[in-house]
Amino acid sequence: MAYVWKKRLGRVWREWCRPIIAVVIVLCTFRSAVADWHDVPTGSMKPTVLEGDRIVVNKLAYDLRVPFTGWRLVSWGDPAPGDVVILFSPDSGERLVKRVVAGPGDTVELIRNQLVINGRPLAYGPLDQDTVEQIDAAQRGRHQFAAERVGKHDHPVMSTPASPAPRTFGPTVVPADEYFVMGDNRDGSRDSRFFGTVRRNAIVGRVFGIAFSLNGEHYYLPRLDRFFRAVP
Repeated sequence: MAYVWKKRLGRVWREWCRPIIAVVIVLCTFRSAVADWHDVPTGSMKPTVLEGDRIVVNKLAYDLRVPFTGWRLVSWGDPAPGDVVILFSPDSGERLVKRVVAGPGDTVELIRNQLVINGRPLAYGPLDQDTVEQIDAAQRGRHQFAAERVGKHDHPVMSTPASPAPRTFGPTVVPADEYFVMGDNRDGSRDSRFFGTVRRNAIVGRVFGIAFSLNGEHYYLPRLDRFFRAVP
């Protein structure tokens, strides 16, 4: 009897457990070093990224790292102003989604919610209606929207006049090998205005799209118009 059970267990291991474990290891390694996807629980990047979006992250955008570690094997680029990145907060270690607005050596200043980089005010313009309409209709009236250009990127930003927030700071110089990051929801984001600049090694990948989106305020119904949407 013991022999029969041993034989059956060996068969289960060979035909079921071992292949499943191998798939899990490959999948986890891929997510750790190549590409990953994350749920977005907060609105700090609205209107670019909404609560309930599942974003896709390219972890090979800047370098190749040893899986399951922060060790860089080789680097072929650095975050550029305008990139939306995944990083680990310097003060809490929490994983965050933010936009890079300045890099090493840049001087950053915010004057009444308008960015000034190296003494030059950024360009602002009207935001396209499609992006504005991504915000729930009941909330739109509380916010102000604009298109901001950082580097080569035109991207949406949002402010909330009635909300207390640090709308003026600096100027401050970004140290070597560090980056200044902000949320596109300028009055609803905890970012470099609060925790300071972010070390290069704490930035683990670039967000390049939204795989799908569920609206938590409306019974988690899918937002079909946000499926496979690029992130500017």
